[in-house]
This record gives sequence, structure tokens and C-alpha cells, in this order.
Amino acid sequence: MVNSPASILRRVVFFFGLALSLSANAQQKANPQVVFETSKGSFTVELFADSAPSTVANFLQYAEDDFYQGTIFHRVIPGFVIQGGGFTPELAKKKTRKPIKNEANEENKNLTGTIAMARTSAPDTATSQFFINLTDNPSLDYRSFNKGYAVFGEIIDGMGVVEQISLVDTGMVGRLKDVPEQTIEIRSIKRIDLAPASPEKTEAEE
Repeated sequence: MVNSPASILRRVVFFFGLALSLSANAQQKANPQVVFETSKGSFTVELFADSAPSTVANFLQYAEDDFYQGTIFHRVIPGFVIQGGGFTPELAKKKTRKPIKNEANEENKNLTGTIAMARTSAPDTATSQFFINLTDNPSLDYRSFNKGYAVFGEIIDGMGVVEQISLVDTGMVGRLKDVPEQTIEIRSIKRIDLAPASPEKTEAEE
């Protein structure tokens, strides 16, 4: 049986449309990525939008609002965590939005290089502050008897920068412990996985 040109064309259009649909779905399902620019260098984090959607949305909103710009890593404990995202270099605490629900779960563990939300002893109190695990910290994981700390991403590039931050000397400032003696500033946190917008055509280009 010989296919007619019209039949062949319909098949081409169908498969082309299918390919576009699959490509669009893949892009929608891809986890967001952000770059942390700090006074010690940069590192890249992939966010777990599929398993911690509210936490990721909260973090990205703070990032898009430039909330983190000019904040510091105010807590550094070698072999445990580095924590930041809430204080200015003068150790003034920034005003935040309302706390979010704790999305800690059995899937996302506090492993080396993961990023999680900092909070008080109450589970649903996280706002803007986060910490990066310098080692596997199973004591921070979710369990039936322990609400845990919500992991929402992992470092995919630049872990060496985080390790350099963990080596700074620290001390006590007021009531805050483990404060770096050298200010480690977060200069920006920017999302990098979004496709750039196409420039508008001018009349000469049309």
C-alpha cells in the first residue's frame, strides 16, 4: 500500500507535535537550579521542586525578591553545617514573610551537600534561613517520632567553596554562637535554568 503525500504529511505533523509536547513536559518537570554568589566564590544548587514544592517556591520567592542579597553565613560549624539567609553583616535579623509548613520527608535525607530549611524547635517555623550539610546528618532527618529538617536541594557544582567557608575561624557575638570572624556575604542567589526571553524584533529585522 502506497501512502499518499497527505497521509505522510499528517504523520510528520503528528510526530513533530508529539516531540514538542514531550520536550515541553521535560522542561516543566526539570528541577530549578540557582547559583549562590558569595564573597568566597560561587556554587550551584539544584532544588527539589517535585518533593518539596512549597519549600522551593518559598526559597525562590525570597531569591527573586533579592532578599538574600547582602545577607551572610552567620553560623559555621565544621563537620556539621553552615547556615545563612537571615542576618545582615551587622547581625541584624531581617524581616521575613510568614513561616511555612515543614516538608521534611523520608525521601530527602540530610546528606553531605544538601540544603535544608533552618527553623526553631517547632516544626512549622522555617522562613528564609537555610543550612548546608557538610556531612551526612541523619539526626536531622524526618522520622515518625521526629519531624526533621526539610531538605529541598543539593549542591551540584562548587562544593569546594562550601568547604572553604566551613574552615573559617568562628566565635561568639552577643547571643550568637559559631559566628565567622570574617564576614562571608551572600552577594546574590539567581535562578539559572530559565530560558532567556527572545528579544523583540525591530522593523529593520523583520
